[in-house]
Amino acid sequence: MANLKEIQRQIKSVSNTQKTTRAMKLVSTAKLRRAEELAKRSRLFAQKTNQVIAEIAGRIQCNKVGGIDNRCFLENDAPKTVDIIFVTADKGLCGGFNMQTIKAVRRLMKDYENKNVKIRLRGIGKKGIEFFNYNQIEMIDEVKNLSSAPDMQRSSEFMTRSINDFKEGIVDAVYIVYNGYKNVITQELHVTRVLPVDVQGYDCEEVKNSVLELEAQDEEKMLDSLVTKYAEYNMYYALIDSVAAEHSARMQAMDAATNNAKEMVNSLKVKFNKARQEAITTELIEIISGVESMK
Repeated sequence: MANLKEIQRQIKSVSNTQKTTRAMKLVSTAKLRRAEELAKRSRLFAQKTNQVIAEIAGRIQCNKVGGIDNRCFLENDAPKTVDIIFVTADKGLCGGFNMQTIKAVRRLMKDYENKNVKIRLRGIGKKGIEFFNYNQIEMIDEVKNLSSAPDMQRSSEFMTRSINDFKEGIVDAVYIVYNGYKNVITQELHVTRVLPVDVQGYDCEEVKNSVLELEAQDEEKMLDSLVTKYAEYNMYYALIDSVAAEHSARMQAMDAATNNAKEMVNSLKVKFNKARQEAITTELIEIISGVESMK
């Protein structure tokens, strides 16, 4: 009888867990719809910004003697110091979402460390920060409660510190690593070099046909201003894209957990029925044995 009560307790416990995971799935589904729409609009803006920067940089490269000399566009084949910015979630229960980003960061760190390049780590998101702190890997900058609720101002303040270090020559490259949203069931890992901006492969004939109206003396000033906005917005877009992917990953994880809980409840019910039948059979045998002994 004690065994039956234990099985009943397990069924109740797993059923409660199933209700929780189902509710979490529904919450993530609702949040995903809003985050997905915002990510789509933000992606279009980011693409247009990148297009304008490439167009202005191409004009300067093709028209100016000596080409473009802005540090933000000059390739550095032998960097000495690199900033790696990662974005993870502030919460768990989203499958391997956070670990994929962490593994990508560690691979990138190892690649540069093998080349004797100094790595400076900047982190956004509680889960990634806790991982690197636990492994005693130093971070020069960290922010929590931003990846779960992207904010343009806080994002820009965070990114500005890395931009200024790049412009001052303290670092030679800036990367952003995050897990982005591809579709409802798929997340896509991004390892993006934000600075220096990659606008290679200029087509001077295409540049000549550009409809962008700018005075020649304003081009470099405009370009420098746009680079800052470009880097800041890429950081903000990474946060938006990441939070959409996070809700997608959590929705899948909670759906799998709900299904597993359902299967476990069914299995426990079968186990309970078998145990009850065994208990009934045992009682019948004892009754029959008692009757027979009285004859």
